Amino acid sequence: MRILVDMDGVLADFERGFEEAWQAAYPDLPVVPAAQRRHQLVQDEYPPELRAHVHAVFHAPGFFRALPPVPGGRGALEALLALGCDVRLCTTPLLDFRHCVVEKYEWVERELGPAWLDRLILTRDKTIIRADVLIDDRPQLDGADTPTWEHILYDQPYNRADRGKRRLTWQTWQAVLFPDGA
Repeated sequence: MRILVDMDGVLADFERGFEEAWQAAYPDLPVVPAAQRRHQLVQDEYPPELRAHVHAVFHAPGFFRALPPVPGGRGALEALLALGCDVRLCTTPLLDFRHCVVEKYEWVERELGPAWLDRLILTRDKTIIRADVLIDDRPQLDGADTPTWEHILYDQPYNRADRGKRRLTWQTWQAVLFPDGA
């Protein structure tokens, strides 16, 4: 079984990293806590007059490199490999990619190890990547092709309105991916 795993919001804790970077950059401005988010794109949580500030935070050098790992993610990836699954990281870089692309590679090397660099796919269109499953926090994924994969949502507050897909966390992955036992 080939399993694609998104990075931001699934393996790399974008929400916690954003909150910490926002508070450091703008200590006098309120932050929207991850638990209260209702939109997948963080900029959609803020009024128009603060959107430039939001973009400045996640476009800053070092932002993606510094994201903390989501607890349990690395262990789940290693367990999936041990089960014989072909696990690939599949992530979409920002359009303004100057820091994002390199920092995603640096994050993978630091948090998962150099061997995972060969399993990293950066693409603007995940629908063209062949797999059995895609684990992603983004509720809607559109692209040029009809996906071969089943989209399983990584549970986040901003995607809970989407009821049409299976969902998991790193604490529930085994029961979701292998309901009959692995």
